Amino acid sequence: MQTKEQKIAEFDPSQPGLSDANIFGLPFTADESEIVIIPVPWEVTVSYGAGASDGPAAIYEASYQVDLSHQNFPELWKLGMHYDTFENNWKETSDRYKEMAQPIIEALENGEVIDENHALKFSLDEINKACTQFNAELKERTLYWLQQNKKVVLLGGDHSTPLGYYQALATYHKDFGILHFDAHMDLRIAYEGFTYSHASIMYNAIQLPEINKLVQVGIRDFCEQEVEVVKTSNKVKVFTDTDLKKDEFEGKSWSQKVNEIIALLPENILISIDIDALYCWYCPNTGTPVPGGLSYEQLIYFLNKIADSNINLMGMDLVEVAPGKDDEWDGNVGARLLFHMCGVFAKKSGLHVGEEIKF
Repeated sequence: MQTKEQKIAEFDPSQPGLSDANIFGLPFTADESEIVIIPVPWEVTVSYGAGASDGPAAIYEASYQVDLSHQNFPELWKLGMHYDTFENNWKETSDRYKEMAQPIIEALENGEVIDENHALKFSLDEINKACTQFNAELKERTLYWLQQNKKVVLLGGDHSTPLGYYQALATYHKDFGILHFDAHMDLRIAYEGFTYSHASIMYNAIQLPEINKLVQVGIRDFCEQEVEVVKTSNKVKVFTDTDLKKDEFEGKSWSQKVNEIIALLPENILISIDIDALYCWYCPNTGTPVPGGLSYEQLIYFLNKIADSNINLMGMDLVEVAPGKDDEWDGNVGARLLFHMCGVFAKKSGLHVGEEIKF
């Protein structure tokens, strides 16, 4: 049995990733990896475009094409990143309850009242129970890896998926905030009757007493109810895409704006990235695209500023990557963003990622 040191010595990061290895073609086991990525193929409450449940697999496949000599974190690969192979039925459960949810969504679109339809009300209750159970299972799995002293990254799935992950982190950290990159606020209350809707994740998150701040960046789509939540909550601060672009057009640099936002963050944070925070050409198949957004470079710059700050980073999630039928672009972007996120997480955790490559 080879040691991790022997594997590092024999592995050539300049060659294609090993097809029989784990994510990014790396040869390390879970025990040998500092970072564990939990894939969550779940999209029960999707109400528009589908495909997010296939996102983790698409990112995994695309990860083999990611060059490992990262300019900011050239020795990141040596730490080991492991794609969790925990046996669960989340994909099958998601598919089953997603099918059950569609008649409910269609009925609501037709103006029906779900409480007046016994069959649909029963289905809605069953879906909410299934989502509660899923959150409990994800919390348990996250706690398992945290107890192994791993840095845990969640890979969705739709944006409902991280709640159990947040609940697990809340057992370790009693006071933390969320830095949330998204096109949407996700502050709807039980959207379409689904307690754990993808459009309700941040509303559900701020109900956790341990979460003391939610800073949202890139928002460009929201409803009246969400505005009311923002205005009545002392936890939420929003930077819309409109306001960010206005500042840019009037001469404020991205660096200045990022510093302004970071100054508002609490000491401990986790980062949640919905891929639709980016311009649509980076994620053409995501479920609920909205015009506008951040560039990939703007997001990377922001993450790097976090890496160089005094903020404690406790966790990260990436959600809503949906592969196209005839191309791998979404998975490719997702894989490269995930690799960078792991680098930021590792650096903030005090792990050695190497000196930035200068040209």
